[in-house]
Amino acid sequence: MSNISPFNHTHFIGYINQVTPQFVKVHFPSSVLMKSFSFYGEQLKGGLVGNYVVIEGEQFGFLGKILELNLPEKERLELSEKSFNTKEFHPVGKVEILLSFEIFNPSKIDKGLNSLPVIGAKVFICSSEFIKDYFKGFGVTENDKNDAPTIDFGHLTYDKSTLIELSQQALFGRHCAIVGTTGGGKSYTISKLLEGIVSNGSKTIIIDATGEYNNHDEKDYSEESLVLSVNSYFPYSRLSVSDLFALFRPAGQVQQPILLEAIKSLKIVHCLMRDKEQYEFTEDENIITFKIKIKDGSKKDLIIEKGCLKKQGNEISPFDRCYFKYVDEIEDNTRSDFEILNLIKQIQNECFQINGTKWNTYVDSRNSSNSTSLLMRINNVLNNDSFKKIFGFQINEEIDLIEAINTFLQSDNKSSILRIGFEKVPFNFQVREILANAIGNYLLNQARSEVFKDNPLVFFVDEAHQFLNKSVKDDYFESELNAFNSIAKECRKYGLFLCIATQMPRDIPNGTLSQIGTFISHRLINYQDKEAVANACSTANRETLAFLPVLGAGEAILMGVDFPMPVMLKVKTPEIKPNSSTPLFKKR
Repeated sequence: MSNISPFNHTHFIGYINQVTPQFVKVHFPSSVLMKSFSFYGEQLKGGLVGNYVVIEGEQFGFLGKILELNLPEKERLELSEKSFNTKEFHPVGKVEILLSFEIFNPSKIDKGLNSLPVIGAKVFICSSEFIKDYFKGFGVTENDKNDAPTIDFGHLTYDKSTLIELSQQALFGRHCAIVGTTGGGKSYTISKLLEGIVSNGSKTIIIDATGEYNNHDEKDYSEESLVLSVNSYFPYSRLSVSDLFALFRPAGQVQQPILLEAIKSLKIVHCLMRDKEQYEFTEDENIITFKIKIKDGSKKDLIIEKGCLKKQGNEISPFDRCYFKYVDEIEDNTRSDFEILNLIKQIQNECFQINGTKWNTYVDSRNSSNSTSLLMRINNVLNNDSFKKIFGFQINEEIDLIEAINTFLQSDNKSSILRIGFEKVPFNFQVREILANAIGNYLLNQARSEVFKDNPLVFFVDEAHQFLNKSVKDDYFESELNAFNSIAKECRKYGLFLCIATQMPRDIPNGTLSQIGTFISHRLINYQDKEAVANACSTANRETLAFLPVLGAGEAILMGVDFPMPVMLKVKTPEIKPNSSTPLFKKR
């Protein structure tokens, strides 16, 4: 930023005549000073509500925003169309102090207001050149200012000549939320941010709830979209055990232990079949009998029948030996490495009580009857045509989503965007929340492995209120889905940055929303939504939030930890527009 003084006498408009901790008041010696004028080709707006001003203090300068204008009571009574054009008036303005800066080094900002202007301090119109340098430097250290990637984002709402170029680090470095009611401009904002990230050569993954960002597929900077249930699937083996519980919803103390035991048994089968050549075994049609050496050195039979571990009437000791050998894999609840199509049969095999060193030969009727509803739910999921494609229960030519993500992250080509389409994912069984949470968990584990340390990733979640529910629950079951909560809390230092977009911030879990450092707020009308933003954003104030209900399409208020002041702006129209237009009624 240039250190040229922002206090130009040709920009003078008034004096400070009242100072409070929240705001200052300005006396305009003449209403003429409030009118627009040109200065060296720059159109200066004068004293209008929403305009920025600079105030000259003794040691510090101050940047402020005009919130309110009025005339003294006596002059208000004399006001008429004729007198306004022929007589001088002396307006008074209310100005919010946004930040302070060193008077001889304006580029050095003091984020806290440790001092305030004094009575009689001069007030000047803020030039666009002076303020736009501030926007570019927000969130960037002095050493990184020349190299930090920026995004050409828009212009001030009240001054189209003041362009707003923002640091990508400031926008996403502490996670970001784009909020606003339908039609407020969220989709255009996301598209503009995607374009900015692409221009800087960074990588981004977007969960697209409705398919409105598929236009980016036409560009060479975008990978082919992965549309779940159409051309790709999320491998069920990458679901955590808690994800499976959320999908199948076993009842508390009755069905959950049986399901967990069945999963452990099938994991043992998976390990044995993988390491088959290490064991002595016999094979007869659909039955494989493994000879497992137990503690005393003898060998006992462990029988796998039609892909399931048979327990009825068999010894427990070979099962225990296999369990302890593969305990790390079996107890790894982040993966589900087993043949899920055998789960129903394995649950039935679990309905045998232990009797001494063996399982009983007769079925435990109580456990069997208690499992009936669980078996029906599992059967419904495994035989649902959509779920077969979504989770890879039945694979044709669909792409493995996890492998595609890994390829995208590791590739050095110019592809910068990977779109994961949820437009064909059904809403039943809360499968959308489970899927999004599973993708989030995978990226979370990658971040913990420091995959993104040198090449940070921005992870967009559109229509986040559809996915970021606190839990999946019914009358008998409840499971927490907290991947995004963990990403928001942990992953800033790992280089995984979350950007959520929602029209209902009140539905976003508090744990996630409280970790968001940057808010781009379009029009918000609902009181609870406004309060959710106000409570989560420490830089928000009531004067700024008062503008939220009256913002036009594409207009937004930018607030954040790395932004010393809220900024009211108009987002630039993106080059690639999202498919978010409202269908028109037609006369027939």
